[in-house]
Amino acid sequence: MTESLVRATASSARRPLRLGTRGSPLALAQSGRIAAQLRERCGRPVFLVTVRTPGDGSTAPIERLGTTGVFTTALREALLRGDVDLVVHSCKDLPTASVPGVRVAAFPVREDPRDALIRPGGTGLDALPHGVRIGTGSPRRAAQLRALGLRPEIVPIRGNVDTRLRKLADGEVDALVLAMAGLSRLGLLDADATPLDPAMLMPAPAQGVLAVECRTDDPATAAQLTALDHAPTRVVTIAERGFLAALDAGCTAPVGALAELIVEPGAAPALRLSGVIAAPDGSAVVRGQLTGVVGDGAALGRRLAHMLLRHGAAELMDRTPHRVGDEVG
Repeated sequence: MTESLVRATASSARRPLRLGTRGSPLALAQSGRIAAQLRERCGRPVFLVTVRTPGDGSTAPIERLGTTGVFTTALREALLRGDVDLVVHSCKDLPTASVPGVRVAAFPVREDPRDALIRPGGTGLDALPHGVRIGTGSPRRAAQLRALGLRPEIVPIRGNVDTRLRKLADGEVDALVLAMAGLSRLGLLDADATPLDPAMLMPAPAQGVLAVECRTDDPATAAQLTALDHAPTRVVTIAERGFLAALDAGCTAPVGALAELIVEPGAAPALRLSGVIAAPDGSAVVRGQLTGVVGDGAALGRRLAHMLLRHGAAELMDRTPHRVGDEVG
């Protein structure tokens, strides 16, 4: 490396970082946390740059806005233009296909991946009456809730967390289902929030995970972002996203997955991956689970996806096992 290149790299490692983020309260809270961690661990100034995405400000059901990239494409475009130096995504919104010129430099420590039922006084799903009005904008949550036999009235609902909570307070719905991670990051976890067992309501792949991206031609920023990377979170995220990628499904699909590291005395760490694929109306659900080695997460995800598709999930997704078999190799 030449002396001039060394000086340029050192200079770029000291200048303020521009962090691209959506403008929602949750996105700003998440990005603000990443900015604070970068300042603390790298001693580098960071300021937020708000980027508007097609998903912001729309009240249309999320599936009508497109299957992938609704909240992420505009951020990535700003990154590639050089308007910002890094971007922060909710990883469950991040398409599984790679984008030339962009890399995920860090998966910080995961928050609680579970969903939560929000109802005044707090209660579990088993205590809900038939016909209860549950607000959610997620086809995954709606399908699994219908499959539980509660015969709920699913009320399509979008908007910021505060907007949804206000609709609950105003009596427009009887309950909400929201991510534990989002509630935690906003400081809104309280007695009205009951965590839901993933066996009943499987979370979205990579729910509770943040993905921090930078450009591939910015090695100084990439190197500093590795200080935020959490190896166990990366391991489970790769497995869950491998499952999603093998299905060629986006964040609007009725698909859930959860990977867990299994550490037992005297045994090598293992990776357990559970997945679910549901019919949108809840009339059928296919579940499965596989265990593999920690360094084989993406392949484990592909194997689980192929297994579920061969056991009936292909019909639920209007696909054939042969097509997906070609994709996962």
